[in-house]
Amino acid sequence: MQVILLERVAKLGQMGDVVDVKAGYARNFLLPQGKALTASASNIESFEARKAQLEANNLETKKEAEALGERLAGQQFIVIRSASDAGALYGSVTPRDAAEAATAGGFTVDKKQIALARPIKDLGLHDVHVILHPEVDVTIELNVARSEEEAELQASGKSIQELAAEAEAEAEFEIAELFDDIGAAASEDDELVASDDAEAEAPAEEEEIKE
Repeated sequence: MQVILLERVAKLGQMGDVVDVKAGYARNFLLPQGKALTASASNIESFEARKAQLEANNLETKKEAEALGERLAGQQFIVIRSASDAGALYGSVTPRDAAEAATAGGFTVDKKQIALARPIKDLGLHDVHVILHPEVDVTIELNVARSEEEAELQASGKSIQELAAEAEAEAEFEIAELFDDIGAAASEDDELVASDDAEAEAPAEEEEIKE
């Protein structure tokens, strides 16, 4: 199926190009989203008549996208999720979640602008592409963690594996300290018992000497 592009479409062509695409791709994506028109003679003539206006509009929206992109690029947004000790999420982080996190951070981003090859299913830092305009895309970072505290540690460069190892080492240290305290208490009890026994034996020896 031939269509005429009304804007740049990645891996397909530039505004004004007439390209061959699969009918399903055209009907389900390009046409309903206003990215293209069927390449009929009347549509091509209509495009040529308003090409200058379309190019002007595209330039304006591109400038706006670039301005937003300068502020958005490199930003990190926290997404709190439940996960196993190994870091696997109970669920996943989707484009909607990424868009909501960015919006909560003060940026207007739509889920359709989030480009995820696949849902995020692990804790950690994840790069995510945001397509602000057909010719403008930036990368943000999602900090997926189980708590704000964990997110801060991950942001400092520690992986979930390092955090788990530190937690395990801390638990082992606390257990060792507990056993040391118990051992010390037992030693003190033994010393007190020995002292009491010695005091009990002393009067008996004195009585024997008197007799």
